[in-house]
Amino acid sequence: MSSDDGLRFEDLPLRERKRARTRLALLDALLSRIGPRSIEQIPVKELCAEVEISEVTFFKHFPAKSDLLTWFIQLWTIEMAWHADQAVRAQGSGLEAVGEIFARTARDATQNIDIMLEIIAHQARMPKDLALPGVSTAERLLRFPGLAGVECLPAEGLDSILPRFLHSAIEQGELPPSSDIASLTLALSSVFFGVPLCVGRHDPAAIAPLYRQQLALVWAGARNAQGGA
Repeated sequence: MSSDDGLRFEDLPLRERKRARTRLALLDALLSRIGPRSIEQIPVKELCAEVEISEVTFFKHFPAKSDLLTWFIQLWTIEMAWHADQAVRAQGSGLEAVGEIFARTARDATQNIDIMLEIIAHQARMPKDLALPGVSTAERLLRFPGLAGVECLPAEGLDSILPRFLHSAIEQGELPPSSDIASLTLALSSVFFGVPLCVGRHDPAAIAPLYRQQLALVWAGARNAQGGA
């Protein structure tokens, strides 16, 4: 597995590769069980049995079971940032980059809304000063084979990714120069988390069109604010 012609997973030290494989196997074991059960109902012992490690080893990797979700969120943001960067390069549009993040999130949520709802609940409980575990080069290359340069991306949160592409949209003339980045980031975050919460398990397929509708309203509001200034 490699990041195109760049760094290869197989070239990394064995210890790093084994660690990445164990952590990702634990994550996949957890994600495959969310739906019928919540994270609180999934015992660490069960995850360890599937991955064939001891509970002591589990807690060396993740001090708490919920840390698996925190780490998953970091992996998710790296992947979304990569695809959004590609959208900017291909289309020269900061707004298209934001739209790409929402579109991919909608696709994932449609496939398993329970994971999205667990993440939202987990995000709500996370303290602001939480020290994030980080994502190693080995973990990135193993999780995202073929995404060139993924090992170089910062493990940012949504509140850091969105402003970057909003600034790009302003530079490209897609949004007014006086656009309030902080307010737009808050509005987009509200849409990002609020739509899946409102839709819930009843109609996950509605998330994508609702995201598109709400994004159009946010962009229109930003432009109208400039016009009324």
